[in-house]
Amino acid sequence: MSGQDWFTDGARVSVLTAEPVGRPLDYLAPEGGCWAGAFVMVPLGPRKVLGVVWGAGDGDFAAAKLRRVLQVMDVPPMKVEMRQFLMKMASYTMTPLPQVLRLATRAPGLFDAPGLRKIYRLGSGEPSRMTDARARVLEVLRDHGGAGFQLGELAALAGVTTSVVKGMLTSGAVVEADVPRDAPFERLDPSLPGKVLSEAQRAAVARLEDGSGGFAPVLLKGVTGSGKTEVYLEAVADCLRQGRQALVLLPEIALSSEFLARVEARFGAKPGEWHSGVTQTERRRLWKATASGEVQMVAGARSALFLPFRDLGLIVVDEEHDTSYKQEEGVLYNARDMAVLRASLCGAQVVLASATPSLETWANAEAGKYARVDLGARFGASKLPEMRPIDMRNETIESQHWIGPTLVGAVIDRVRRGEQAMLFLNRRGYAPVTICRACGHQIGCDHCDARMVEHRFMKQLVCHQCGETKPIPTQCPNCKVEGKLAPVGPGVERLAEEVRERFPDSRMAVLSSDLFTTARALKEAISDIANGGADIIIGTQIVAKGHNFPKLSLVGVIDADLGLQGSDLRAAERTFQLMRQVAGRAGRAETEGLALLQTYQPEHPVIRAILGGDEEAFWRAEAAQRQAQHVPPYGRMAGIILSGPDLKPLFDIGEALSRQSGPLREIEATVYGPAPAPVARVRGRHRVRLLVKADKRAPLQAALARWVAQVRLPNNVRLAIDIDPQSFM
Repeated sequence: MSGQDWFTDGARVSVLTAEPVGRPLDYLAPEGGCWAGAFVMVPLGPRKVLGVVWGAGDGDFAAAKLRRVLQVMDVPPMKVEMRQFLMKMASYTMTPLPQVLRLATRAPGLFDAPGLRKIYRLGSGEPSRMTDARARVLEVLRDHGGAGFQLGELAALAGVTTSVVKGMLTSGAVVEADVPRDAPFERLDPSLPGKVLSEAQRAAVARLEDGSGGFAPVLLKGVTGSGKTEVYLEAVADCLRQGRQALVLLPEIALSSEFLARVEARFGAKPGEWHSGVTQTERRRLWKATASGEVQMVAGARSALFLPFRDLGLIVVDEEHDTSYKQEEGVLYNARDMAVLRASLCGAQVVLASATPSLETWANAEAGKYARVDLGARFGASKLPEMRPIDMRNETIESQHWIGPTLVGAVIDRVRRGEQAMLFLNRRGYAPVTICRACGHQIGCDHCDARMVEHRFMKQLVCHQCGETKPIPTQCPNCKVEGKLAPVGPGVERLAEEVRERFPDSRMAVLSSDLFTTARALKEAISDIANGGADIIIGTQIVAKGHNFPKLSLVGVIDADLGLQGSDLRAAERTFQLMRQVAGRAGRAETEGLALLQTYQPEHPVIRAILGGDEEAFWRAEAAQRQAQHVPPYGRMAGIILSGPDLKPLFDIGEALSRQSGPLREIEATVYGPAPAPVARVRGRHRVRLLVKADKRAPLQAALARWVAQVRLPNNVRLAIDIDPQSFM
């Protein structure tokens, strides 16, 4: 650090906290001084809060009234590049900086001193009497180079009781020591041999290595089963050989188990994990280890992007098209885009990997902003599945059934061969709507403008907007008539009923995120299926996310038209991606795969593109349509969401904004709305939306800031700005 980053005792410093005060506050540096970026404890009113020294104080407040920094925490300071990243992200997303800082300090007990644990090591003495049991203890300790073990661990490895180990303390043959409870992370060895790669994979690795050592965004586009993971793991190896750290973002926690095993096979140890399924103790341990540089590689969810890496050299965004990378509550950001921003600030390579990239990434590669590396064929003997439509207009299907006779026959054929079949329906629960056949009432959520979904396995109705649950009623809540409530439409649970009826001798597994209470249970279910523990798999969108089921040879899509409904800007793109990803689960080993899509619209352009396999033609057509409409990625959009307990004030504010759109007209932006959000009430709060569309090069954020500053909001009304909205709900 340069001298200007050091603040001497009593100097005026600016400290940013995660508290909602809107800006950094001035304090006096503590006795002994502090660095810029130091994590500190400061007084804020009657409380002590965590903050970061953001720089020199601004001098607006009288020095005599300033309070002192109470304590400098014993962790590495936040690097300049990380502070720049948080500021640029706050500016881009129009989020108060303290809220963004909270993302970078989200590990409870982060600055608590770690507890101590007792370990047992090899001492310099000799046992007074040597026995076979004592000899085994010494042998274990010598074999591990004097490493320390916890008591039970050492006893188990030596095959002795704990009393044998304790009995060796008096002679000094074994010594007891207190060490920090946080065990060190195992080192990854990039020199270990990786898997034998195909010629195409080797060429892809060479292309990635050419761009390593600095900021270099790359689209790694490979068909499902082409071995993208093995390619980017070699990029990780190259990064580790340079002594830098790597981050791999995964869209789904259930993917981490298989991925961790592949990393361990390649590097001899597992990486650090960061996601909601990791304990708070492990999160604190990993946070500190990334800051010190002890952890070489982290695999995690989108929030792993805010870990304090000491020297980040590579970011991989796996399945970069996945919508789960967009944070839809609190700080509204897209982790894919923020990964590119962070990589640009720390001089890291960023690899965006997908079989079906987002149109934004595809367009950046077409424009030459990103390099592009393609894997056009599956690895080894496996081939891409054949894809065929089933025209449901020609199928005779019984009432309250959804699997047509053609698909039934295909499932029977594959199961008889000892292979697996998957039936895909992107609807959780038993039925999306419960209706009264006496009065026509549809059961809705008491707190949201949404229909409650029947979850028969849980014996509850569930609101998928706010999570509200209620028992499944026997009488209509509107007309009070008994026995007239009926489920309408299928969810995966209802599909499971039909599978039991049609295939009674087959083993069935249902994969839906709401059916598993823990991440571990979901991982175990996926592992069991991969090992052949089910004949027929029924799944929602979760099954499309990179899982490898070697025995799976048939994928049947129950309703390929489902995503084409509505007016969502990205409906065609998302349907195309989802269908191609789901179909790609079939035939990943040596068995030939088949994907059958049940559709009432086989002539629809998106369905034809999915079946035709000419992905580039689809992207070009979709890009041309977006370009003609001047919408992302060829224009800019922002969503304004007003929410509050009463509807009229929201429309009043929205209409005032619409009338006072001068700052937006200055940049030739267009305002649409106000209008009720598609889900107009969530958790008891009404929601009204406005949409702003602007030119690609327009200074949108500055204009939006001036625009919304014109209205004063009542205390019970919230206004959120969503830059680059992915969902219009």
